[in-house]
This record gives sequence, structure tokens and C-alpha cells, in this order.
Amino acid sequence: MASTISTGLFNSWDVTNFVVNQGHGVKGLAEMGLETLPKPYVQPLEERITMSKTTHEESIPIIDVSNWNDPNVADSICNAAEKWGFFQIVNHGVPIHVLENVKDAAHGFFGLPAEEKRMYLKDHSPTNNVRFGTSFSPQAEKALEWKDYLSLFYVSDDEATAFWPPVCKDEALEFVKKSELVIRRLLEVLMKRLNVKEIDKTKELLLMGSKRINLNYYPKCPNPNLTVGVGRHSDVSALTLLLQDDIGGLYVRKMDGNSWIHVPPISESLVINVGDALQIMSNGRYKSIEHRVTANGSKNRVSVPIFVNPRPFDVIGPLLEVLENGEKPMYKQVLYSDYVKHFFKKAHDGKDTLEFAKI
Repeated sequence: MASTISTGLFNSWDVTNFVVNQGHGVKGLAEMGLETLPKPYVQPLEERITMSKTTHEESIPIIDVSNWNDPNVADSICNAAEKWGFFQIVNHGVPIHVLENVKDAAHGFFGLPAEEKRMYLKDHSPTNNVRFGTSFSPQAEKALEWKDYLSLFYVSDDEATAFWPPVCKDEALEFVKKSELVIRRLLEVLMKRLNVKEIDKTKELLLMGSKRINLNYYPKCPNPNLTVGVGRHSDVSALTLLLQDDIGGLYVRKMDGNSWIHVPPISESLVINVGDALQIMSNGRYKSIEHRVTANGSKNRVSVPIFVNPRPFDVIGPLLEVLENGEKPMYKQVLYSDYVKHFFKKAHDGKDTLEFAKI
């Protein structure tokens, strides 16, 4: 089979069946000695990430959050959320060993034999809260993305202990737990600028009532210039907290829309970005920004995002505190689960999902 795939004679259906349905993932494909990129992964020209469209001369803000009581820290966070939608934080307090362990655990899960990972495919997983998959939405995509993932929806410690894969559950759960304080502090700072004096229990559930952690794996790619690791999109979360490894590949669209900025890996840092839910709740003050990931021709890459979300049954819209001075709402009230379903039923398409919530 390896020789058939490497010579390009393996047809598109066979590739998709092998990767998606049989659960080998793109990692299984990448390990078969590919000489050229299989056709299902070749992206249209307009979706490829070319150097002419990117810049390494600018970077998103890097914020030292060692002193949360410093008003300059709060200003930097809110300004970054308004003007960039992305920023990196350092000295955040999440222990280094927790960061390193969860990256190692990601490699551990994707290093499992295909038959063990297959147990967590949609049709086999013991719970809807644990899902192994590949690309983003293979049924809706014209071209597949060069990425495998394990998605873990956090319900409780007991549920995670019972159902998350043994090879990575402790490390993933610890990362979720150790990040809670950072997430809360970020949201407290962002809310204050929106005239929300404190995050009470109702606001806490609306902003961070559910969490999902993903382990992402981007295998070495034979023709990285022809495909993408992740297509252009904004997140549906309130906030996303991302741990990168040292390889890099994340690009963020500049606010003017004309170029893409590389987000360089910084040791022990966390990348923070505004999601659509927070853009809606802030009535457009904080911006969720398109981002995407390149494929890499020489190394295997992992990343670990934590998506901080409203609960599925929450209704989201501009916060009353934002509108109390007479500001006109830009977004309607939408059931969060409806918004998320709309996002997942189509391929990555930039920020088009937000149209679903606009008045």
C-alpha cells in the first residue's frame, strides 16, 4: 500500500477511507513513505499560505502577567483583545512541568497503534465527550486539513478519569485544572472594561461554564506548501488558551485583513485569543480574529488548546452592561448550541459563522 500511495495511484476515496473511516488518521498516511501530497489534501490556491501573504516583521503583543494588580497589565490585555484579538502571556503561573507533560502526552496518544485510537472515533467512542478525528469537517470539506486531533469535553473529574484515554488523561486534566485561575483572571480583566464590576455565578457560567481541551497533531508533510494544517477560522469560544510546542506554524490575520502574522513559539508562554462568543457578548468591542496553521515539511508538531465556552444551553448576546449607555446591539440573542452546530456543519470559512448571530 505504501508504494501505491507514494506514486499517487491510490484514489481519493481510498485515501479518505483509510484516514477518516478506518481511523489511521493523517499520521498513518504520513508514515507510509509519501513522496507527494495525496489529492484530497491539495488546497485551492486561495487557501494556501504563501510567504507573499505573511509577515514575520510584526508579532502579536507579549504580556507579562506576573502582577495582575498592575493597571498596565489590565490595559495591555484589553487593548490586545480590542486591537489584535490575540496575545501571548508569560509568567502566568501554570507550572512548566504541566506544560511539558501535556505536550508529551499528546505525542503519547498519537503514538498509539491505530486500533487503539480507533476506539475513540465518533462511532466507537464510549462517550460523546471524547472524540478522535482528523481534519475539521471531512464530510463538508473540498480539501482535507493535514491534522489529527483528540477532543476532550470536560464534564467532571470523575467522567474524565473514567473515559479519557489513559495515556493522556492525567496530563490533560492537570493542564485544564492549572489553567483555571489564569482564565478567570483574564476574564475578570476583560469584563471590567465592559462595565461588569465582578463575575458573579451567573456570569461565570456564561463565560466559562464549559471547557474543551484538544490535543492536536500535525505530522510531517511531503508538500506543505500545497495544504494547510488548519484552515482559516475564528474560534466559537469565549476565550481560547493555546499551548504551542517549539516548532511554530500558527498565523493570525492582521486586523486590516491584508496579511498574516506568524505567532512565534515562546518558551513557557501561552497564546490567548478572543472567540466569537466574547465578540458577541462585548458587542464587537473585543475581536475574534481569523487564524490558521501551516503544515510542516520537516517535523511533527503538537499543540494543545483549551476552549473556554458558555454552556450549550446558554443564550448569548451583547451583555446588558455593554448596552446600558444606549449602545445599539450588533448581535441578536442566540442559543449557544445552535451557534456551535452552525460552525461545525461546514468547512472552515474565516469568520462567516458570525453572520449567524448578526442583527
